[in-house]
Amino acid sequence: MALDLGKFASTVRVGDGAWGTQLQAHLPAGGCPELLNVDNTAVVEAVAAGYVEAGSDVILTNTFGANRFALAGHGLADRTAELAEAGAAISRRAADKAGRDVKVFASIGPTGKIVMMGEVSPDEYAEAFYETAAALARGGADAIVLETFAELDEIAMALEAVRSAAQLPVVASMTFASGPDGTDTMMGNSPADLAQAARDGQAAGIGANCGAGPDNYIRVAAMLREASDLPIWIKPNAGRPVVGADGKTVFPMGSDEFAARVTQLIDAGATMIGGCCGTTPDHIRAVRSTVDARKKG
Repeated sequence: MALDLGKFASTVRVGDGAWGTQLQAHLPAGGCPELLNVDNTAVVEAVAAGYVEAGSDVILTNTFGANRFALAGHGLADRTAELAEAGAAISRRAADKAGRDVKVFASIGPTGKIVMMGEVSPDEYAEAFYETAAALARGGADAIVLETFAELDEIAMALEAVRSAAQLPVVASMTFASGPDGTDTMMGNSPADLAQAARDGQAAGIGANCGAGPDNYIRVAAMLREASDLPIWIKPNAGRPVVGADGKTVFPMGSDEFAARVTQLIDAGATMIGGCCGTTPDHIRAVRSTVDARKKG
């Protein structure tokens, strides 16, 4: 029976944290994270299990770049379905071991192509997203999240293809960190634009992830809520990235500081809250504690 996202998110749910920054230590420079789904499954499952233990109600999958265009850069385009299905199956195992109800929302990121440039046809986009979504469904996903999209035309095409490939609820999430007040995508789309595209494409939820810290996404969540009555998915970064003395990019916001914004995110309309780049199980544990304290009143 398909997940009823509206019912599921009628109470505030805790998502997971970053995957890419958790897996970086296990990859060579320029390595493909999705290849770990078959070459080092224990490492990937450890990330999923870490978020389950921290209190996530929802965990993602190591499949953000599991589309034929992104994988072509690693010479792996012909293994798209294999890597996507394997990634979903890993998170499914971790969720099933939780001893409580944990949902798997499979991650699909953008292709890396720009629709307005016309280098890829609409049919090619559709085929790519369809292939990935069908594989994620076979792997045991409960829902699919289209995340970190910057171009409205691409997420609209992805939404249509994914819904035709899998009978699963789909959350459409874009990155809002541009414009005069940081509430537009880099292509100039607004939260209201996303809300309209979600209605047109029959998305089950809408949201914002990556790009900015939680302060910015308090405003974005309110704008999404004003434009839509769908469940709202919010996964901010652990602050804006800074370059440390060693030249490495770091995300400065600690777990307590991050979780201190959770109440404001809920008040703004967020119903599913996790973290993106730079967040860890410690951040999610703090979010869990804040959400539980609010429920107790």
